[in-house]
Amino acid sequence: MKMNNEWVKDPKIFNINRLSATASIHRYASIKELKEKQSSFNYSLNGSWKFHYATGFNQLIPEFSNKDYCVDNWDEIKVPGHIQLQGYGKPMYVNQIYPWSGTQQIIPGELPDKNPIGSYVTYFDSSVIKDNVDTYITFHGVESAMALWVNGTFVGYSEDSFTPSSFNITDLIVNGENKIAVNVYRFSSGSWLEDQDFWRFSGIFRDVELQMVSHVHLKDIKILTHLNENYDHATVEVTPMIVKKEAKFKAVYTLKYKDEVIGQKESKDCCRPINFEFDDPHLWSAEKPNLYQLYVEIMDEKGLVECSQYNVGVREFKLIDGIMCINGKRIVFHGVNRHEFSAKTGRTVSYEDTKKDILNMKANNINALRTCHYPNQTFVYDLCDEYGLYVIDEVNLETHGTWSELFDKTHIIPDDKSEWLDIILDRANSMYERDKNHSSIIIWSLGNESYGGKNLYEMSKFMKQKDTSRLIHYEGLSHDRRYNETSDIESQMYTFAVDVEKYLNKHQDKPFILCEYAHSMGNSNGALFKYIDLEKKYPLYQGGFIWDYIDQALYHDGKLCYGGDFGERPSDYDFCGNGIVFANRTNTPKMQEVKYCYQYVDFRIDENDIHINNNYLFTDLNEYQLQMDLLCNGNVVQSKTMTVDCQPLSSVVVENSFKINNQNQEYALTVYLKKNNEIYAKQQYIYEIKNKTHNIHTTKHVDIVEDYLNVGVVGKDFNAIFSKQKGLVSYRYHQQEYIRVPVRPNFFRAATNNDVENKYGYRYGKWLTASLYAKCEFVGVSKGDSSCKVEYAYDLPNLQDEKVHLVYEVYGDGKIIVDMSYQPGVSEIEMPVFGLIFQLYKDMEEVNYYGYGPEENYIDRNKGALLGKYAYQVTDNLTPYLYPQECGNRTHVRKLSIIGENKKLEVEGKDFEFTALHYTPYELENARHKDELPNIYQTVLCINEKQMGIAGDDTWGAKTHDEFLLDKEKHHLRFSFKGKL
Repeated sequence: MKMNNEWVKDPKIFNINRLSATASIHRYASIKELKEKQSSFNYSLNGSWKFHYATGFNQLIPEFSNKDYCVDNWDEIKVPGHIQLQGYGKPMYVNQIYPWSGTQQIIPGELPDKNPIGSYVTYFDSSVIKDNVDTYITFHGVESAMALWVNGTFVGYSEDSFTPSSFNITDLIVNGENKIAVNVYRFSSGSWLEDQDFWRFSGIFRDVELQMVSHVHLKDIKILTHLNENYDHATVEVTPMIVKKEAKFKAVYTLKYKDEVIGQKESKDCCRPINFEFDDPHLWSAEKPNLYQLYVEIMDEKGLVECSQYNVGVREFKLIDGIMCINGKRIVFHGVNRHEFSAKTGRTVSYEDTKKDILNMKANNINALRTCHYPNQTFVYDLCDEYGLYVIDEVNLETHGTWSELFDKTHIIPDDKSEWLDIILDRANSMYERDKNHSSIIIWSLGNESYGGKNLYEMSKFMKQKDTSRLIHYEGLSHDRRYNETSDIESQMYTFAVDVEKYLNKHQDKPFILCEYAHSMGNSNGALFKYIDLEKKYPLYQGGFIWDYIDQALYHDGKLCYGGDFGERPSDYDFCGNGIVFANRTNTPKMQEVKYCYQYVDFRIDENDIHINNNYLFTDLNEYQLQMDLLCNGNVVQSKTMTVDCQPLSSVVVENSFKINNQNQEYALTVYLKKNNEIYAKQQYIYEIKNKTHNIHTTKHVDIVEDYLNVGVVGKDFNAIFSKQKGLVSYRYHQQEYIRVPVRPNFFRAATNNDVENKYGYRYGKWLTASLYAKCEFVGVSKGDSSCKVEYAYDLPNLQDEKVHLVYEVYGDGKIIVDMSYQPGVSEIEMPVFGLIFQLYKDMEEVNYYGYGPEENYIDRNKGALLGKYAYQVTDNLTPYLYPQECGNRTHVRKLSIIGENKKLEVEGKDFEFTALHYTPYELENARHKDELPNIYQTVLCINEKQMGIAGDDTWGAKTHDEFLLDKEKHHLRFSFKGKL
């Protein structure tokens, strides 16, 4: 047989000579090898391969696979890795459109004329092959299709980028040097099924290895667990598939829990199930990921031939009265979607980075993972089994670019088109067979955004025939209800919380999840708590999966790049930046809110008691420490730590034993639930201040120096100059000037990603004009006993002669009280921000404040913030979102100081917001990348009454919720500032 290039575009041909899919099996020749995880049955072909890049079929070298064809002068390429990240072609980011959109009009079953092919060659010596074995070669991930030759002989062809392709090459191996040759096709018929929202790459991007199997070996294994109705008796059912070549053998199956042997059984049957029954099992869940170990030893007459080990989590996941339950308890998914992605290597993600992701999810109360939108590397599931995450494992299927409400539905795939049925069933089967023994996988997903139809229904039936221990998920039914029984779950995307509630009030036939919600693009995740509130109100609402975990950005020339930065078109630009962690795997400020909303414990605190609700399903709170800190004006003055007994799904009341002595100060009680120095839940109660006064006591007087241009105010150790045309232009304390340019009102913020897509600029453009071009009108100056007032009115353009009134009251000790007010007239146009901009000198770098923190927060994203004292550097406050935008805000601030060389500016108010950056909102607004911002030349301090929330339901039109907008009827900002040495 020879390779036929016509196969590449034919959806009916996706597998030539590929071995049937099986469970992931790691074979070892001895117990020693197993303990050390070093197998002599495997030989890695990872490393440097020879490489030739062809821009199309006409540039292929047909004879390259011949044994004697010399490739010494070819380039080198790293395997695993993407072709486009190693100097060939360009990486491309698009969301739902196909890479050829706008360049060539084609329909499913056709391929673009420009279809680059990478030709790979490597060699291995026959000495690495054990005696008397069959040898398979396995490619764990090749995008999007591959053809394989060994020593010049065509072996086979395969599609499906995200599951293994294995071939038997035993009869083709010769003594000495052996040549492996592979063609990798960027586009194939499978590309129509791989229209996921990610970077478009090609190449051998996962491991390649030789796998050897003996004359008798375990070919496949299926492990199921069963529990009785009381969950106190378990059965572990093991169904092997042993292949032998006329040899006597026996298999020994040993089940252990840690070092305890639960049972051991011998069998001489190839396929007969083996059952282990035992009482009082240690159950697996995300909270308690207890794992048993199953050891399988295959022996012949001479002794051990091979052994392998499998982690077994004993658990039951099923519907009980229409509710999804894990081990009998209602499950709620506090989940996240996760693309496999590295900023350095694309979808070639290391074990170490993956483990870091899983541990970070656990530390931030994330309990579930959706493998959007393809099967991940096997070790992802191993880690989820070990550390405890519920997994929705998803078939490599998305055809978003073939359908939309705006498109002609003629070319939707797979839909009901028979020619696409076998290829999608093959993908489902490959995923199922490889991953079937992972306890963490509790739901199979049929794919993503591939509309509906009979083919998906057939896939659902196929999976249910294969596996009755898990549920079937598919979201696309919300667009096409013809085969509503395809999914066991009602799954939707980005439905607003209020609309979820409406749906649940009308439909109670299936459990409901949001497989994608809270779109986390840039500065986002406002009002996340509203979705969490639904969990407590509606049993059928069982949580959701935030979109998504990590920014998909790529390093290039030392900086992070998004779509379009490589000169590729078409592109969806920075729409790849939706992570709750940055591309470098550090947490974004959004994680503060996610962790709080996802916490398992609720607190209700008052002056007498702390009411604790334990929402864990299987965990007593006595496994944690309860820490209580009493703060006075942000400083911890009393602390107490204790252990509290509180069983799962129960409540307890703890006495609030702290007594408040001075009611003229601000007190707050912060309660933490901690384990191993990690905080897993928290809540704060702020006491009412009953006798707080703000009297200003100073005997120092001020002098006024006025001419036709300026008003100067002079006191001890300070002076201020107020321009009659521009406002406050100078504040000098102890001979140190603080102000670079005139202080001015501001009503605009740099657009967030959410703002951009909800037409913020169009709706609020008048406030940008007002901020830049308000006309300053001097009203007058008046003198009191120890102070003077300088008053201005700012005429706002395009706002029907409406004016902002601004009064500076200057005291003899250098303190200036600022009072800014605005009474909207007939316009009543929503205002993004109401405040003042102070443009200070760039040395003003250190910020200390008393308010909500520690991370940036907004009025619709501050439930995870706590009142306290915090500090940061202004340079570090520019949150590194891929696209510069509004960032760095703090809410409910009482005091702040900003410190430079030999000077400090102190600001105090009752309850205000502020940002301190090196850039104005207008500079942020005009930059598409961080390196487009100007060199640091100033520090910009924005003191605001308030700014509108940042929204987050989606990033294609969803606006800030009404309750997080500014009051349309009035605005008032009052604070003071003063220099200090």
